Amino acid sequence: MATQAKAAVLRKAGAVAAIEAVTIEDPRADEVLVEMRGVGICHTDIVMRDGHLPVPLPVVLGHEGSGIVRAVGSAVTGLAVGDHVVLSFMSCGACVSCDDHEPAYCHSWVPLNFFGARSDGSTALTDAGGAAVHSHVFGQSSFATHAVVNQRNAVKVVKDLPLELLGPLGCGIQTGAGAVLNACRVRAGSSVAVIGVGAVGLSAIMAAGIAEAATVVAIDINDQRIALAQQLGATHGLRSDRGNFAELAQQAGCPAGFDYIIDTTGIAALVNDAILALAPRGEIALVGAYAPGTTVETDTTHIMSAGRVIRGVVEGSANPQAFIPELIEHYRAGRFPFDRLVEYFDFADLGAAIEAGETGKVVKPVVRF
Repeated sequence: MATQAKAAVLRKAGAVAAIEAVTIEDPRADEVLVEMRGVGICHTDIVMRDGHLPVPLPVVLGHEGSGIVRAVGSAVTGLAVGDHVVLSFMSCGACVSCDDHEPAYCHSWVPLNFFGARSDGSTALTDAGGAAVHSHVFGQSSFATHAVVNQRNAVKVVKDLPLELLGPLGCGIQTGAGAVLNACRVRAGSSVAVIGVGAVGLSAIMAAGIAEAATVVAIDINDQRIALAQQLGATHGLRSDRGNFAELAQQAGCPAGFDYIIDTTGIAALVNDAILALAPRGEIALVGAYAPGTTVETDTTHIMSAGRVIRGVVEGSANPQAFIPELIEHYRAGRFPFDRLVEYFDFADLGAAIEAGETGKVVKPVVRF
C-alpha cells in the first residue's frame, strides 16, 4: 500500500513551499520508507529553492533528514523496521570513487542528488491530483513526514539520542567536520583558520579541536558568531574586515601563514586573499557554495614554490556510513557539541525555519515532526 503523507511542495523558484498531501510509493527492492523525525535547514536548500542550483519543479526539497524505518525493500541488508537512521547524500556504489569508499566524489553525484528523481528518472511522489512531484533530492526529499530512500544513503544510528537532533549530521555538520578530519587530515599542533563560522564553519572549528590543532582561528564579520566559535574551541576570533588574511595570520601568531584554511563562504575574493596567507605546505579547502563560473586567481609560483595546495571538498570527503557514527561518538564524548548550534521549529513553521537560517538568526534550524 502506498503511504499518505504531508510534504512541503515547491512549485515556483523563489517561492515558499506549501505543505500538501502527497502519496509516496512503496519502497523498491533497494529502498526503505522512513518516517521523519527531524530535518535540518541547509544553505543548499535555499540555493535550490531560488533556482541557483536548478532542480525540476514541482519538487520536495530537504536533505538533512532523520527518522525511523517503517518498511524495507526485499533486497535491503543491514536495515530493519524500527531502526533509527540519518539520511545523507546519494551515490551510485559502482564507480571508481565509490569503490574507493569516496562516495562524496561519485561520478554520478550531480544527477543522483540534484535531478529530483531516482537514477531511472522516476519519482516516488504524486500530489492530491495524481500529478508527479519530484523526489529523491539528495536521495531523500525530507521536507516531508515520510521519505522513500535508497539504502545507500540511510545510515543506521544509535537509539539513545534525540533522533531529531541527528539529521544535520547528514550534510552541513559532516561537511565542516569532514573538511578538517577527512579532506585535510589536519595535523596535531598545526594552525587552522576557518573563514565564515556558520554551521559548517563551526563544525570545522570543533573538528579542529578533535584533531588537536594548536591554533584555531575563527574569521567572520559577525561578533556573536565569533564569540560562539571561541566557546566551541577557537583559540582566536578575528574579523575579516580588519585586515587582509596575511595580517590576520600575524595577529594569530602565525607569521609564516596558516597551515590550513577552510573557506565556507563561497566568496572568491576572500579565497584569493586567503591563499596568500598559506604557510609553506599549507592547504586551503574550498567548502562553500561557489557560483558557477567563479574563478580562483593566484600566483602559480606562490603555490608551486612552497608545496601549497588548493583543495576542493564535497560533503567533507565523507563516507557517511562510517563518518556519521564517528561524529555521534565524538558528540557523546563531549568533543563535538553540535547541539549548541540547533534551534527547533515545527513542520508547520518550515518557512520560518528557512528564514531563520537564511538571515542568520539561527545557526542550524531543525524542523521537528
